[in-house]
Amino acid sequence: MTDKLNELTAAGVAVWLDDLSRVRLSSGGLDQLRREKHVAGVTTNPTIFAKALSDADEYNWQLRDLATRDVDVEEAVRMLTTYDVRWACDVMRPSYDGSDGVDGRVSIEVDPRSAHDADKTVAEAKALWWLVDRPNLYIKIPATEEGLSAITDTLAEGISVNVTLIFGLDRYSAVMEAFLAGLEQAKANGHDLSKIGSVASFFVSRVDSEVDKRLEKVGSDQAKALKGKAAVANAQLAYERYTEVFSSDRWKALAAAGAHPQRPLWASTSTKNPDYRDVIYVEELIAPGTVNTMPESVIHAYADHGETRGDTVTGAYDAARKVFADLESVGVDMADVIATLEREGVEKFEVSWQELLDGVTKSLKAAAQGTGAPNKAAKGNAKAADKAGGA
Repeated sequence: MTDKLNELTAAGVAVWLDDLSRVRLSSGGLDQLRREKHVAGVTTNPTIFAKALSDADEYNWQLRDLATRDVDVEEAVRMLTTYDVRWACDVMRPSYDGSDGVDGRVSIEVDPRSAHDADKTVAEAKALWWLVDRPNLYIKIPATEEGLSAITDTLAEGISVNVTLIFGLDRYSAVMEAFLAGLEQAKANGHDLSKIGSVASFFVSRVDSEVDKRLEKVGSDQAKALKGKAAVANAQLAYERYTEVFSSDRWKALAAAGAHPQRPLWASTSTKNPDYRDVIYVEELIAPGTVNTMPESVIHAYADHGETRGDTVTGAYDAARKVFADLESVGVDMADVIATLEREGVEKFEVSWQELLDGVTKSLKAAAQGTGAPNKAAKGNAKAADKAGGA
């Protein structure tokens, strides 16, 4: 049988898993995906942790210990999540060592409630970096306006960053500028640039969800014919900007000092519309030097019937620009689409974070009372959080 995920990897796309749980770690499932499905990295978010903490008894011993110590819920969440991420970093270490530090990365997100506070974001990024204490860690920082300076300042400390919740082209350009500035400052601060990694998580399926909703509202045949095209076009044009920035003289100077490029990472790549091919956001976004982070279901779907047709991005820029022009002609305001998605993206993760805190609060109380299986109390919250979705 053809190894379709190997073909995808050979085409320059790093396959990452958009999920993590202690069950996945303790069962060896993550290591199996690394060995058998070419999984070369892991991403997490508040929704993923909310679900993981509610679905298994694996956390009970740690919850009991935390309850005995009377830690507050904020510390408990960080102890629980960093434990899993540290373990995952160790599982993925062979990929990290084998790729010269490019892959084998595991991401953990700063508190999304600080997304509009640069100082708090940097302080938490430093704390998480210290807590996990693994070289193959990524700290996820949302690409809000306030987050841009936090990205630069965090990189300047020699800390690797996964920039998340990128939806629009202009914001993506600003993220790449923040990355370059951060590496320049890191170099000035005496850090080894070859040890600093970064990806820019450009969200995909949510763009189609929002645009398709607006196209349905327009209702014309011309509008409906554009459904399912915006997300791929948006990502393709993002890659065009990536190639421009990372062929510049400014970048070449950093590369000469040992820096690795900030790779585009396609996030939210499971299809939300059942009418679309389940691997469309993988097949249509194949390009060298990219990452695609997928739920396990999409990884298995691609292994079964994905088609690697070579680079499906760099030859599509003109067609992508036409999609944008056509969207404008039917009245879809892409600037408003992007602003809406960014606002909702931060809000969804804030909600998930609060539900995670609420679930752990109940679990700690149950653990202190010795009622057993304390994490089950969070299951309802986790199911609600899971609907928020997103990588």
